[in-house]
Amino acid sequence: MGYSKVLVCGMARSGVAAAELLRKNGAEVTVQDLKTEDKLDSETVNRLKSQGISLYLGKNPDDIIKEFDRVVLSPGVPADLPFLQAARADGTEVIGETELAYSMCKAPIAAITGTNGKTTTTSLVGEIMRRSNPDTFVVGNIGKPFSEYIDEIKPTSLVAAEMSSFQLETIKTFRPKVSAVLNITPDHLDRHKTIENYIKAKERIFENQTPEDYTVLNYNDPATRAMADKTAAKVIFFALDIPLSEGIYSDDKSIYIKCMGCDEKLVDIDELNILGGHNVENAMAAAACAVCMGIDIAAVRTGLKEFKAVEHRIEYVATVNGVDYYNDSKGTNPDAAIKAVLAMKKPVCLIAGGYDKHSDFTDWVKRFEGRVKFVSIIGAVKHQLKDTLDKVGFTSYKTADSFEEAFNQCVENAAEGDCVLLSPACASWDMFDSYEQRGEIFKELVNKLDKYQ
Repeated sequence: MGYSKVLVCGMARSGVAAAELLRKNGAEVTVQDLKTEDKLDSETVNRLKSQGISLYLGKNPDDIIKEFDRVVLSPGVPADLPFLQAARADGTEVIGETELAYSMCKAPIAAITGTNGKTTTTSLVGEIMRRSNPDTFVVGNIGKPFSEYIDEIKPTSLVAAEMSSFQLETIKTFRPKVSAVLNITPDHLDRHKTIENYIKAKERIFENQTPEDYTVLNYNDPATRAMADKTAAKVIFFALDIPLSEGIYSDDKSIYIKCMGCDEKLVDIDELNILGGHNVENAMAAAACAVCMGIDIAAVRTGLKEFKAVEHRIEYVATVNGVDYYNDSKGTNPDAAIKAVLAMKKPVCLIAGGYDKHSDFTDWVKRFEGRVKFVSIIGAVKHQLKDTLDKVGFTSYKTADSFEEAFNQCVENAAEGDCVLLSPACASWDMFDSYEQRGEIFKELVNKLDKYQ
């Protein structure tokens, strides 16, 4: 493998998985994290130590970086930190956990990226492929890290990988059989600085592909449509409400496939169990990926019909006193939150706000008219979001100092026939450890209502 003395930066799930994989393959491993040991999970700390993995905690590794011949980054660690620039200047290879796992993976990969819809589409691709090959793994920016599965993945396996821009920043040789870019809207500009940098990170998903591979692109999105000229792979477009001469497309009733030797209707839209036009796009993208991975059209059709919504993504929770409750905690940017609002068929009481990713909320707020009846605002963007609502002229809102207060405000303002929607348009890190934790707490609050109704 060529790794002898390796520094792994970041002690989240991906970093821990990478460290354990490297150690298992004979490398001398040190894990670095800015948190001190008392702030980290003691079970994880003890497990790493028991494997002979060293820990360097509480600060950046500027003083020790020269000791290593490789550096492996967790996705949450910015790739442009000074100690990483110094390492590269000294000829030290710096890669991400995804690149590490890929270097040991012999199975074909369908890799999916985009601003929104990655998790639903990747889950759906995995579900479809598993119908043809039970030895299918769903990895990456979803569930378990890629590195954690490497010992189980065989050459005869299939892999569906969700890829974030953070993961794609640090690839080197990563080459999926099928890549997909679902859409591009401004996101993570606190890290990428410009939309151009963000797009370039996304485009890395196909940079090592050849004409033997496939790139699936959204025809409706100008940024992704333009990528057709930048990939060496064969391009398969999907399009919402646009009939394509070749590709996968929909009208207002059905999804059709006209590529890869197929020319037929796939499914009727009302046969899908996932809500909203954006999920029609996700279904088309997943179908394209699966067909390009060699999956039989019958398995694709069945998978599309039987797939249920992914947790925290416009997830129906319960109906209490005639009010529907939906958990869209994964709506972590304005574009995703727009899709959730548009998917609702009833007047919406909305929980909005959270960590500041330098997003512009104007387009989102403009969609509220005729759809959203009340907004409860929380989090670090509270003042910015309030200013945007005032500017647009939306006055039916309150601010809340806690998540539970925001939830209760929405409950109080929701009447029978309405819905309460958690789709914050922001990341969760100002108040929660993750969007998953935020969504779980929302569901717990709903279930308490259900219990006492």
